[in-house]
Amino acid sequence: MAILVVTIIVNASLSPFYLGVNNFVNLFWLSNEKIIVAIIMTYVIISGEIDLSVASVMGFSAAVMATVHQDTGFPFIIAILIGLTAGALAGLLQGLVITRFGLPSLVVTLAGLIGFRGAARVLMEDQSVSGFPGWFNQLGQQTLLGPLRLALIIFFVGLVIAWVVLEKGAFGRKVYVIGNNAEVARFSGVAVERVKLRLFITSGLVAGFAGVFFAARLGSVRGSLAEFFELDIITMVLLGGVSIFGGSGSMFGVALAIFTVLNIRNGLGLANVDGIIQTGAIGLLLIGSVLVPNLARRLSFGSSRTQTTASVPP
Repeated sequence: MAILVVTIIVNASLSPFYLGVNNFVNLFWLSNEKIIVAIIMTYVIISGEIDLSVASVMGFSAAVMATVHQDTGFPFIIAILIGLTAGALAGLLQGLVITRFGLPSLVVTLAGLIGFRGAARVLMEDQSVSGFPGWFNQLGQQTLLGPLRLALIIFFVGLVIAWVVLEKGAFGRKVYVIGNNAEVARFSGVAVERVKLRLFITSGLVAGFAGVFFAARLGSVRGSLAEFFELDIITMVLLGGVSIFGGSGSMFGVALAIFTVLNIRNGLGLANVDGIIQTGAIGLLLIGSVLVPNLARRLSFGSSRTQTTASVPP
């Protein structure tokens, strides 16, 4: 919260346009795809896993959709469904490798990050595919009720649903239990592998949806679509208080972190800061979001250990 307040104050002093309604609407609209994926990433990390491939799956799903549209005579809605299916299958493949072979999700999804991005580039061949139907382009650009955009409605509705399922539903409780201790969860009757597999399938499907939606907003697809988005997405989740080790975190904290990251990007953009420097700033924020909780945990452990030692009689 403190970072968010400082960011807002600094941004307001840097630009007279920052506090405008249109700027805040665009702040969400221009990053809506990252936000959508950050919501499902919250589930994945709370379960004790991570998905580094989400941005590559976004690009892969959009590339599949664009290729089907360009090279076949299928109706465009079929191309969309095939693109979404490609995202779900990508998640299924990674989830099966993780749950069946016991490989770390960090390694598997890092391979997915490289592999699915490569597949997207092969499909696109360094070309840009456009010429999508007008109704599709309007999905990512549609304005409702003045400046309010369809993308914002999707985000807020999705956030509420995700909060209810995670913090009020039985599935959410299973995710927390698995993240705290997978072995205890198994002894408690939780189908750990099944839950994790569902999470990775959903992660792939949501990433596919975000990639298709991003294509609608841009009106075209390239093999580099959504490249490096995973940095902002993971930062949003960890900065929101979700433990990198799993088992703790809240959707409310992630929502605050999303607003913080978007404001940092927005403020740096209004100040004409180069995109590479922006990415570096987000990278430092990611390191801090992991480092600070770990330092606090160590200090707390050291303090409690000292007190315990002092209380033992000689």
